[in-house]
Amino acid sequence: MSAVVQVKDVQKRFKTGEAAVTALDGVSLIVNRGEFAAVMGSSGSGKSTLLHLMGGLDRPTSGEILIDGADLARMPDRERTLFRRRRIGMVFQSYNLLPTLTALENVTLPRMLEGVNGQDCAERARSLLDRVGLSGRLSHRPQAMSGGEQQRVAVARALMMNPAILLADEPTGNLDSKHGEQIWRLLASLAREDGATVVAVTHEARGAAFADRVVVLRDGRVAGEFSPGGEEHASLVAARYAELVG
Repeated sequence: MSAVVQVKDVQKRFKTGEAAVTALDGVSLIVNRGEFAAVMGSSGSGKSTLLHLMGGLDRPTSGEILIDGADLARMPDRERTLFRRRRIGMVFQSYNLLPTLTALENVTLPRMLEGVNGQDCAERARSLLDRVGLSGRLSHRPQAMSGGEQQRVAVARALMMNPAILLADEPTGNLDSKHGEQIWRLLASLAREDGATVVAVTHEARGAAFADRVVVLRDGRVAGEFSPGGEEHASLVAARYAELVG
């Protein structure tokens, strides 16, 4: 299997006043093509910082982050912005949909920003909305959709550019358990059926159980990793996670 993500001895420090805070302290991680990896950790463990670095939203203090062989840390700002837009799909806890646009228009937006328009763009958006189970909601605006539906639109939008990796930061944080499970099931199916490479940050054992692998961060370091063994083993994921974080 080929590596899509390679995080090599990454450190990230933030300066707050006179003090320096180390958010990540020598993190190394490989995610292979078609793999669904969940990153777990308590608040302040560095999991969201790691995801933001992998998404090119920030630079590491030291170390390397390679996405499909491209070193994000060495890219000039404009090149990194374009790479992120074209090769990295991101889904956040808040859906970040434009309220005045329909589901179809929200999904087509990434390609429109690239100057691509027309029938091919709309057809791909329709196909993606059908893939996430929203073929009947193309003309609906966000306020007319449930939170789970809005998040599925956000997933479709993140896939619009056929990215090398799909990153999800607490994607079910604003959803109830029923709609949250639908999102986790969708992310798992995108990896296993469509070959997408997915990395999701979560504190939910139930969600992490859908992943192929769980990586646990503690105090900015990798505390360990394990295979969750399937969606029915959330209690085992919670127990293993508790062991690793102490």
